[in-house]
Amino acid sequence: MSIKMTDLLVIGAGPAGLSASIEAARLGAKVIIADLNMKPGGQLFKQIHKFFGSSAHHSGTRGIDIGRMLLEEAKSAGVQIWLKSTVIGIFPGGKVSIEREMDDGTTELVTLMPKELVIATGASENAIRFKNWTAPGVMGAGAAQTMINVNHVKPGNKVVMLGSGNVGLIVSYQLMQAGCDVCALVEAAPKVGGYAVHAAKIRRAGVPILLRHTIIEAKTDSNGTVSGCVTAEVDDHFNPIPGTEETIDCDVITIAAGLKPTMDLIKLAGCKLTFDGPFGGYVPIHNEKMETSVKGVFVAGDSTGVEEANTALDEGKIAGISAAEALGLISETDADEKRKEIWNRLDSLRMGPFGQRRKIEKEHLIDLYNKEVKEQKAFA
Repeated sequence: MSIKMTDLLVIGAGPAGLSASIEAARLGAKVIIADLNMKPGGQLFKQIHKFFGSSAHHSGTRGIDIGRMLLEEAKSAGVQIWLKSTVIGIFPGGKVSIEREMDDGTTELVTLMPKELVIATGASENAIRFKNWTAPGVMGAGAAQTMINVNHVKPGNKVVMLGSGNVGLIVSYQLMQAGCDVCALVEAAPKVGGYAVHAAKIRRAGVPILLRHTIIEAKTDSNGTVSGCVTAEVDDHFNPIPGTEETIDCDVITIAAGLKPTMDLIKLAGCKLTFDGPFGGYVPIHNEKMETSVKGVFVAGDSTGVEEANTALDEGKIAGISAAEALGLISETDADEKRKEIWNRLDSLRMGPFGQRRKIEKEHLIDLYNKEVKEQKAFA
């Protein structure tokens, strides 16, 4: 086992982690970014669609191109990128254990001693249980998106998508671009959950969107793989209505039922959590600097509450600037000025009907942090 020192360790090489590492490295920090995947970039390299927002948020640029740009910026800033690296422990005193796969195929167990830590581990997909939901051919929408956009492999030929949020709508369209036949989108709610512009693409392509419906069973063939999908209408309490069952011929069922923040390492670091439904589940409380209840541990991106890639990019920048400030590489005045500009951009991103709720929830997390600090001072 080797022991290494660094100014900043960033866990997660997605948009938030890359942005944090770039900002800190540009300010003079020695930065290592660790990610368990074979390629850096996180969700960006699955996103072939163009981003919304202002020019500051890469409007009109495809996610994959933003990912390439961030990688070049990280490399030019001197960031060390450790891939195939699994963080297996965060211990008192700031020790972080990482199992790395080396170029020759061997593994190395490294104990890293960072002065500051940014956790940007993103989110994971929610599952929906129905009969035979574990059969081969049932998968998350993100898994299907990885297959077509990263690995260039079709998950199947005829697909039924469960969920009409932005992920369900965008991945359905990308599945069609990859040559799949999207037979239907199934949505339990009375209206489409994602943006109208994405839903319009699906409807123009002739894909039916079955509102007030759910999936109750995945039909399987003699090999146990998906051969069909049984849907049913639902009542006002989202319970299937007997007698409304219909079977759709398909070989893939993809589930886009939302995401939940990945909390494993944040819990290991001892950060205080709170449950926040709009953000997807348990999330860490933090301040305007993206610092958690544990001094020197910062968070960014979907691990602070599920939003979108543009938000993750800006939160990563705030976390990187704040880590550099904690290292003494930038003054509090200069750091505050930079953070204020980014927070203003984030506020503009959260102006719509989806974003306003998240703006309120983000302010609530900061209020909880301030309350926690006040109580700790009173107890001391």
